[in-house]
Amino acid sequence: MPVITVPEAFNEEALYVDLRWSFGYSLFLKCEGFNFAGSIKLKAATEMVDAAERDGLLRPGSIIVESSSGNLGVALSMIAASRGYKFLCVTDSRCNLATRRAIEALGNEVHIITEPSPEGGFLGARIDHVRMLCASDERYVWLNQYTNPDNWGAHFHRTGPEIAAAFPALDVLFVGAGTTGTLMGCARFFRQWHRPVRIVAIDSVGSVTFGGPAGRRMLPGLGTSVRPAILDESYVDDVVLVEEPDSVRACHRLARNGFLFGGSTGTVVSGATSWLSEHDAHHLTAVAIAPDLGERYLDTIYQTNWLQGIYGEDVLSPQPRQSV
Repeated sequence: MPVITVPEAFNEEALYVDLRWSFGYSLFLKCEGFNFAGSIKLKAATEMVDAAERDGLLRPGSIIVESSSGNLGVALSMIAASRGYKFLCVTDSRCNLATRRAIEALGNEVHIITEPSPEGGFLGARIDHVRMLCASDERYVWLNQYTNPDNWGAHFHRTGPEIAAAFPALDVLFVGAGTTGTLMGCARFFRQWHRPVRIVAIDSVGSVTFGGPAGRRMLPGLGTSVRPAILDESYVDDVVLVEEPDSVRACHRLARNGFLFGGSTGTVVSGATSWLSEHDAHHLTAVAIAPDLGERYLDTIYQTNWLQGIYGEDVLSPQPRQSV
């Protein structure tokens, strides 16, 4: 039985769900939501804060500030509370209410951006607000997950090796693309591994990360309106773009089998099963990463009125169940 003194000391790293009986493919879903922050962002948050402390950027009285669609905000809020810092999360109106309340419950502050930037969308507007805060008070320390190498370094040092240890015969890895920290860390790790692994990035339609046109995106987590500086596409073998209604349907299919996951997981699972179908890949060993769990999405992707108001009445129309 583990006994801990700080919340970031616990993270379940070896739990996988076999999705064959739900989706018809041999796809193992790495569950990253079983920690006190509730998501994979705990790893990046810990690595970035540790580095900032080593480099002397964080000192007594510092206020950590970060732009986040939600999960990194909760992780940084938790770590700030455990280490004696204050934290200010800059998010936008798409952030789940449960996420905002979690940050505030941990004693920290949330600024909500309600108007997108003409060129950079909501992300651009959030980053502009962070820069304004940092210029106004030297106590603010911006970790900047969009350019910080410790973001992807966390997954190079932890997530990639965890997957390799569990699946030494891994053929293909599906990773959702938000800041691309998880994607770049895992891709860099497997590039130098002893056997080739195909890296497939899963992104949302409407995201500009891989050069597509900007469009409306209502699910937080994956996709960007400003291309992440840490992205290096030379490490990515394929990109799959997923429509948000398909993300929602994947979440509800998982829920009908007893697994409540977040919107990003629905996107990754939808994209992964689409890729596996197109490549007739029943013989491959495939892993997908589930960034978080579903409790924070009960008022959105698991709420019928919200779904129908955003995507129309047919969004939850029954989908044919794939056979094994």
